[in-house]
Amino acid sequence: MPRNVYTEDHEAFRSSVREFIDRHMRPRAEVMIRDKTIPREIWKAAGDMGLFGLDIPEEFGGAGAEDYRFNAIAAEEYAKFTAATATCFGIHADVCPPYLVDLGTQEQKEKWLPGIASGELICAIAMTEPSGGSDLAALKTTAVKDGDHYIVNGSKTFITNGYQCDLAIVAVRTDPSKGAKGISLLMLEDGMEGFSKGQKLDKVGQEESDTSELFFDNVKVPVENLIGEEGMGFIAMMQRLAQERIGCAVANVAHAKQILAETIDYTKERKAFGQPIGSFQHNKFKIAELVTKIEVAEAYIDDCVEAHANGKLTPIDAAKAKWYSSDTQGEILDHCVQLYGGYGFMNEYRVARAWRDARVTRIWAGSNEIMKELIGRDLGL
Repeated sequence: MPRNVYTEDHEAFRSSVREFIDRHMRPRAEVMIRDKTIPREIWKAAGDMGLFGLDIPEEFGGAGAEDYRFNAIAAEEYAKFTAATATCFGIHADVCPPYLVDLGTQEQKEKWLPGIASGELICAIAMTEPSGGSDLAALKTTAVKDGDHYIVNGSKTFITNGYQCDLAIVAVRTDPSKGAKGISLLMLEDGMEGFSKGQKLDKVGQEESDTSELFFDNVKVPVENLIGEEGMGFIAMMQRLAQERIGCAVANVAHAKQILAETIDYTKERKAFGQPIGSFQHNKFKIAELVTKIEVAEAYIDDCVEAHANGKLTPIDAAKAKWYSSDTQGEILDHCVQLYGGYGFMNEYRVARAWRDARVTRIWAGSNEIMKELIGRDLGL
């Protein structure tokens, strides 16, 4: 199916992203899985190619693209390579910068945005807590004002880029009496006394994504590191979750579509009972269903991307895109594993890794159950 959301400029940018992946990442794919991290030099190479500054104004070292479709192109190409690449780079370049661009002071922008754009400062966002999950309003990490500092105590978990991060946008409770209205955002910097990181978490999938816990033990954070207004952190997160969720959706569809294409090639080559397994009626019909489903999902997500590029994507539409794309991805990859047979359960085969990598997409960025709850509420149910 033709895709009408992207122009020649977008496709030229796609070629640049592919070139970066082929030159810097593909040769080191197995090393990244083994070490559970994307090496610093790859982050720097991506920054040098301008891949991290799409949302950052030119005066702070970015591209100032102001067109979300470029972000979506990058997410697609990262996801075709590995889901973990889309996750790590997406958090750093797609999720974190808008908080500073939209809410940061001039001093904050000058201090942090150039390093984020160049890949020299790896950024994480720390919302989730061990006891909270998707319930962000119930977070327990505290920040008590003491003169010209906040004293931060608590912990976060499942933090993408957490192990390597130089910067972490941390959701904290500055007023315990005000519920969601008592939540603020602070920028914590690596090296602050009392700010420590746990070991890389041993995940089921996305091994090359460094994910860790963060711990805060009486961390003194200057009041100048407050992002936005005190007490407005929850609203700021809710306003920007739409971009995180549409980014997830773009990556979900691109990842599933790529693995499905590779599976179709496999079914043409793999023979059983003297003929390609793709020629058996059941498999042929199943593949026809899967191709149609991924193209339908892609068309819907493309519409959401265009809406977001035009400032018209609502949080509810982003929730729909997030849950539908992750559910569709899970269904497609499960069938891809089945089509590979026993080989589909072997870690040396890409389809097995993709199947494991995809499972978490139904959980993070707000679980699919939460997405459906939001949609239901919007319907007055």
